[in-house]
Amino acid sequence: MTSESMIFVIIYLFTLLSAALEMVPISVAALLGAFLTVWFGLSYGVFTYEEATGFIDMKILGLLIGTMIVFEVAYRSGIFRLMALYAIKLSGGDSRLLFIFVCLTSAAVSMFLSDSTALLMIAAAATTISKFMDQDPAPYVVSAAIMVNLGGTSTLIGSVSNMIIGVNAGLSFTEFITYLAPCEFALWALTMATLYFNYRHVLGEKKAVPTYSPWESVEDKSLFNKSALLLVLFLGLFMIHDKLNLSPEAVALGCAVLALSLSNLDPSDIFRSLDWETIFFLSGFSIIVKGLEGTGLLAQLSQGFLAVSGNNPPLATAIMLWMSGLASSVVSNIAVALTFTPMIQEIQGLNTTALWSALVLGTNLGGAATPMSGVVVVMAMNTLKREGTTVSFSEFTKIGSLTTFIQLGFSTIYLIARFGLVS
Repeated sequence: MTSESMIFVIIYLFTLLSAALEMVPISVAALLGAFLTVWFGLSYGVFTYEEATGFIDMKILGLLIGTMIVFEVAYRSGIFRLMALYAIKLSGGDSRLLFIFVCLTSAAVSMFLSDSTALLMIAAAATTISKFMDQDPAPYVVSAAIMVNLGGTSTLIGSVSNMIIGVNAGLSFTEFITYLAPCEFALWALTMATLYFNYRHVLGEKKAVPTYSPWESVEDKSLFNKSALLLVLFLGLFMIHDKLNLSPEAVALGCAVLALSLSNLDPSDIFRSLDWETIFFLSGFSIIVKGLEGTGLLAQLSQGFLAVSGNNPPLATAIMLWMSGLASSVVSNIAVALTFTPMIQEIQGLNTTALWSALVLGTNLGGAATPMSGVVVVMAMNTLKREGTTVSFSEFTKIGSLTTFIQLGFSTIYLIARFGLVS
């Protein structure tokens, strides 16, 4: 390894360490790492200033920001809260049905809504109902966090890491679903069964559900109807965007402009509500990874990956899945996606679609293994703390690591079978 490569590795590790130890916010860590990358890269002639200005992928940013705007408008209309409340009402006071509905709703909503927003919405509904029914909110909130983390696996817009991988791999919205939806739905069943088996002894008895009308929670019916139509248009265009010769980011940004135009909401208020922490982290870390790529280090790692896997498709896919999954359990899955993406782009002679799919699954499934794995878990723990319920690190890790290993194990079998990797 050259001295230039060593500098960029140190910057990369410093960024991850400072973010993991919460020395500074993750966005600040990424921006600081990006500044150092550009400074040393220009000083050592690793890349030019003109090359550095293109390190941030505007396609990914366009897709991310457009999707955030569309779903922020839809969230304010109350459409997602309505879905959650109806799911809970249908339980009829049966704690076991309520548990299943909370899990299913958590996973379904997070397929299209950001994980943090989905968790806040489901946790608020679950804690409210558990209070009315005098039940422990911990099984519902912990399970919601795990299912929210799982829910966005099979869609291009389900998570930021999916957007990064999908754009770089050239996968369309429909290809994403075709490759990964069967696996995700099977994982829903396996994960819910595991969670139910773990919590079955603490679920309360059946009680009468308080009388309430979910529809009454919708304050602006006009905005609700517009948002419902907009979501249908948004998802419909994503389903056929490749046939219309439209890029995913064009669909997202176009629908975002339409959402702002039709909603009559204050655009500045919408913009303030966007997840700028994620946007700046993504931008900064993209520059850091491009700096590593410029030294040729990631190309060397790709060759090392091929050597370890022996050009064996099943082994290579399994290694990619478990390596990215375990990495995502300790660092941001955005960082993992940005790091592994250029490595796969360098690989020749293997089924790269299987490798891309393994990276999608790994980066998503590793996000709920421990309380340190992702922001969704932290939010769930804080929600329970505000409700006067404490879930210890070991308690969450026990169920989080169990579900993660079950998910990764099943995904290994699925990928090998789905892509016919064993001849």
